[in-house]
Amino acid sequence: MTRRPRLLRGDRMLTRRGATWLDNRLGGARFLRTALGKVFPDHWSFMIGEIALYSFVVLVLTGTYLTFFFDASTRTVTYSGSYAPLRGVEMTEAYRSALDLSFDVRAGLVMRQIHHWAALLFLAAIVVHLMRVFFTGAFRRPRELNWMVGVTLLILSIFNGFAGYSLLDDQLSGTGLRIAYSITLSIPLAGTWLASLLFGGEFPGPDILSRLYVIHILLIPAAIVALLGVHLALVVRQKHTQFAGPGRREDNVVGERVWPSFAFKSIGLMFLTAGVLAAMGGLAQINPIWLYGPFEPAEVSAASQPDWYMGWLDGALRLWPGWELRAFGYEVPAPFFPAVLLAGVTFALLYLWPFLEAHRTGDREPHHLLDRPRDRPVRTALGVATVSFYAVLTASAASDVTATTFQVSVNAVLRAFRAAAIVLPVLSGIVTVRLCRELQARDVARGLPVPRPVEPPKRSRDRSRGQARPEATPVD
Repeated sequence: MTRRPRLLRGDRMLTRRGATWLDNRLGGARFLRTALGKVFPDHWSFMIGEIALYSFVVLVLTGTYLTFFFDASTRTVTYSGSYAPLRGVEMTEAYRSALDLSFDVRAGLVMRQIHHWAALLFLAAIVVHLMRVFFTGAFRRPRELNWMVGVTLLILSIFNGFAGYSLLDDQLSGTGLRIAYSITLSIPLAGTWLASLLFGGEFPGPDILSRLYVIHILLIPAAIVALLGVHLALVVRQKHTQFAGPGRREDNVVGERVWPSFAFKSIGLMFLTAGVLAAMGGLAQINPIWLYGPFEPAEVSAASQPDWYMGWLDGALRLWPGWELRAFGYEVPAPFFPAVLLAGVTFALLYLWPFLEAHRTGDREPHHLLDRPRDRPVRTALGVATVSFYAVLTASAASDVTATTFQVSVNAVLRAFRAAAIVLPVLSGIVTVRLCRELQARDVARGLPVPRPVEPPKRSRDRSRGQARPEATPVD
C-alpha cells in the first residue's frame, strides 16, 4: 500500500487553510456556490452573446499590444521604413507608426488584422444578439433595463470602431473623418461648437487623432467593461430566459449548471473564437493601409467605403436628396436628416420599444419564457422590415462600385436603391406576417399549442363618472 508524500499532504493543507482564511474575511464561498450552481438553458442562440464577450477579450489583448507601438500624432515626418513604394513620402507620425506595425514590428501585422477582425465580429455578434432578444421577446419585463444596456453597448461599440479605424490617418480613414466632420457641423446650433471641440479647429484639425486615441483606448472601453459587468450581473440576478418546452415554466430554468458542464463548454467557445480570429488575422488580409497612402485633405479615393457597421450611415447619406430646411434665420443642412435625425430616431425607438410594446398590448407581466417569432407576427414583421430597410442602406454605400461593376449610371443605381428603401420594407413586412400566420395555422392543424394574439386592453365608458375605464383582456 503506497503512502502519499508528506509534502503533498502539507501543500493541500496549506492551500485549504489559505482558502479558509480568505473566505473568513471575504465571504466568497457562498457566492461562488450560488454562482456556479446557476442553471443555464442549453440552446445555441444563447451563445451569441458570449461570442461578443470573447471577441471583446481578444480586442483588449491585441489592442494592448498595439498601443506599445502606435503613436497618435499629427506631426509630419518622412517615411524611411521597409515599404519601398512610400519611402521619402511625407506623412503623419500616426500613419508612419501604423506602417511600422505592419512591416517592421514582429507580429505587428497579424495583431493589427486580428484586432480589426475581432472588432467586426464583436459588433456583428452584438447585432445578432439584439435581434435574437427582439424577435423572441426577451426584452419584456423584468429585462427592460438589460435591453437598454445592450442598446447602449451597441452605440458605444459603433463609435469605438469608427474611432479605431480613423486613427491610422490613411486616405480611407481620412475620408471617413471628413464625413464625420460634415455630419457634426450639420447639427443645428451646437454643430460648430462640437466640431471645434472634437477636431480642434477647421478640418482636418490638429487635435482629432490624439482625442480619438484617448476615446478609443480609454473612455469607451472603460464604459463597455462597466456595462458588460452590469449586463452579466442582471442576467444572474434575473435568471436566464428559455424557450417553452417540456418541464419549462415561467418560474424555473431547465438546463445545465454553470459548473462544470456549461463552464467547459463556454471555455471551449472562447478558445474557438480566439482561434478563428487568429486564423483570419493571419490568412485574410483586411485594411491594407499601405495601398491607400497617407491622407491628403484635397483628395478622395474612389470606392471609399467604411466597415459594415457604418455602411448604413454612408448609404443613408448617399440616398438622401439634397433637401435643406431654412427657418427663423437658421439652416439645417441635408446631412443632418439621414445621419443625425435617422440615427437618433432609430436608437430612441430601440430604447423605448419594451415600453411601447407593453403599452400597446397591455402586457406588463414578468416573462421568463421566450416567444417564437411566428407567434408574434406584428413584432416579427416590424423587425424584418427594419432589418431590410437598413440592409438596403448598407448596400447603398457601395452604389459607385455597383454602378462601375454593372456599367450603369450611378444616378440610376441611386434611384433604384431609393425605391428599394421604401418598397422592400413594406413587402418584407407583409410577407413576414403572412408567413407567420401560415406557420401558426400549420401548428394548429398538427394539434400544437399556439399562444393567443396579444391585444391592447379595451376601454369602456364609466357612465357613473363619465371617465374611460379599462376592461380586462386576456393576455398570454
